[in-house]
Amino acid sequence: MFKAVFLSNKLLCCLVLLSSLCFIDQTRAAADNEQAKKQNTAKLNDVLQAIAQQESNIIKANKARADLEQQLKADDLAIAKTAKAINQTQQQLKATQKKIASLQQEKQQLTAQKNTQEHLLAQQLRSAYTTGQHDYLKLLLNQEQSEKIQRTISYYQYLNKARINEIERFEITITQLIAVTNQHQQQVEQLNALKISQQKQRQRLSNNKASRNNTLASLSKELLSSTQQLNRLKAEEANLTAALQKLTALIQAEIDLTGLSKLKRKLSWPVKGRLLHSFGSRKQGYLKWKGVLLGASIGKQVKTIHNGTVLFSDWLKGYGLLVVIDHGNGYMSLYAHNQTLLKSVGDRVETGEPIALVGQSGGQDRPGLYFEIRHQGNALNPKIWCR
Repeated sequence: MFKAVFLSNKLLCCLVLLSSLCFIDQTRAAADNEQAKKQNTAKLNDVLQAIAQQESNIIKANKARADLEQQLKADDLAIAKTAKAINQTQQQLKATQKKIASLQQEKQQLTAQKNTQEHLLAQQLRSAYTTGQHDYLKLLLNQEQSEKIQRTISYYQYLNKARINEIERFEITITQLIAVTNQHQQQVEQLNALKISQQKQRQRLSNNKASRNNTLASLSKELLSSTQQLNRLKAEEANLTAALQKLTALIQAEIDLTGLSKLKRKLSWPVKGRLLHSFGSRKQGYLKWKGVLLGASIGKQVKTIHNGTVLFSDWLKGYGLLVVIDHGNGYMSLYAHNQTLLKSVGDRVETGEPIALVGQSGGQDRPGLYFEIRHQGNALNPKIWCR
């Protein structure tokens, strides 16, 4: 019996020990779980903070990029304003130089005319001196040889009248010569002033371009992923499409605007240059070029392909300085990335008329012209129309 009691006590101790071990394990497991929970909570907080920081960084980056794009627009518009002033000054220079050449020729003709008149007057004075030894009053009072005297008096009157007429013409010539000389001098002074103005304008243009290059450099640091670039291009294309839809709604058909349907392969390109991107080629992701990009030197004239009315003439995000022309019957042509615009909304333009100057506005890294032809809002291959 003692043995049974001993075994029972031993069993009881084992059970107590086993319970203690289980309790210890449960306590330890609970502690581990609590620790794991705290670690997971800390990790989750870290992730949430990282997400919030990333969202904040994205907002800041988008704002910085938007600010840079606004600065790019301001730079493009400043360049456009100065380039347009330079273009106008260049036209004034040509007109002034042409006027100076004309005045110089007129001055030479008047000088030659003056010299001829001086020579004629000198001859007349010598003739009058040679034949005028007789006293005019004596001839009038002399009653002898009345017929001869009458002829002499008539000759004197003829010479005097001729001299008076020649003197009057000479005076007119001198007056004209003085006026032409003064005009010539004024034009020369204006030419010099225009040259000085052009130098200042070119310096402003250089400063504006430097500012634009700095803006582009800052934009290039804002690296975009392929998805972001695709979204940006989609947004820019949607922006253009929306603008064209608004313009289409505003179009009032003109009787004399007949469209482009009968002009396939008969139109000239708006600018001569190398084809950098062709219609329908891959642009980004699944996006394709809806026009052509032609490489050309900065400042080269951009000419309209056909007569029409200017519908849009302003800066548009992604396209820079843009001109849109309505040709009638739903046909429109677009000219983008210009340096400056020479026409305003509502202007009527004729075939081959300069409407802009080639540039690289809108963030382009090289000068060129982006050109589209559309019908009822749908992009068409310009090669079908231009040769």
